[in-house]
Amino acid sequence: MPLSHWPPVSVVMPVLNEERHLEEAVGRVLDQDYPGELEVVLAIGPSKDRTEEIAGKLAEKDHRITIVPNPTGKTPAALNVGIAHAKHDILVRVDGHGALTDGYITRAVEVLDESGADNVGGVMAAEGRTPTEMAVACAYRSRLGLGASTFHQGGKAGPADTVYLGVFRRAALERVGGFDETMHRAQDWELNYRIRKTGGLIWFSPDLSVTYRPRSSLSAVAKQFFHTGQWRREVIRRHPETASKRYLAPPVAVIGLAVGTILGIIGLATGISWLDLGFLAPLGYALLLIFGSAMEGRYLPWKALFWMPLVCATMHISWGLGFLIGLRERPKAV
Repeated sequence: MPLSHWPPVSVVMPVLNEERHLEEAVGRVLDQDYPGELEVVLAIGPSKDRTEEIAGKLAEKDHRITIVPNPTGKTPAALNVGIAHAKHDILVRVDGHGALTDGYITRAVEVLDESGADNVGGVMAAEGRTPTEMAVACAYRSRLGLGASTFHQGGKAGPADTVYLGVFRRAALERVGGFDETMHRAQDWELNYRIRKTGGLIWFSPDLSVTYRPRSSLSAVAKQFFHTGQWRREVIRRHPETASKRYLAPPVAVIGLAVGTILGIIGLATGISWLDLGFLAPLGYALLLIFGSAMEGRYLPWKALFWMPLVCATMHISWGLGFLIGLRERPKAV
């Protein structure tokens, strides 16, 4: 593609409580060396840390950065307000805790042109720094943790149901009405579903990679995946045809573990020995986690490997409980 033909690009970043990662995330965007014009729109929510201060200093240093407020703090609202303020017709989504790899935007624009897709994206390359974060990152990338999702594990280039983050054509977003602000989570998957339903193409390319900084504690992982399970159920409620074995596995596992444990306890209490077999469910699950973690995390430092079974259990059970409990009330735009 000749240099004179490189289209201008807007990078839109929804940001909330990203004191730890924001400077790195923005820096990796500005260092992309994209051949065309580039702007960065930071949609800042009401953060409880130094996020707004850091964003302000970044904007003072580089005229390409624009800050817009997102009073709700919700990701889809941030994306929509950021897109509304963006100048250009190619829109790159980047999160405040993600780091683009070198050449990401250049290659994404090439893939967008080559594929004719409405949205292109690649691999969510989870990477931790502490032992717990390393275990979480490994779980993200492994079949034991999040299953066989292409954008977690990689794969061949081609059409996809969804991709990580995404590089969009503005026309596609306008065609489907942008991000659904009632989808406080899973909004990217739901948006890509609507794009596909209107005849659009979502394209995965292994050439595109974004470093993802995972949660740093089990409690944060539990909260994240509980909400993920709740919103995955909401997606399936709205679009029943999207239900799959991968998304239903965690709630089925939670039910199996609960039923097995209860039967085992009843067996011990009543002396009905065959009910003790119920304990095989949690025992089998524990052994799966231990041996599976040893295989999937064999390259990890021993401290991170120790956390791996606990991280996977936290992901599975939190997701499953969130799915089973669901949302307390129908979500509304805020």
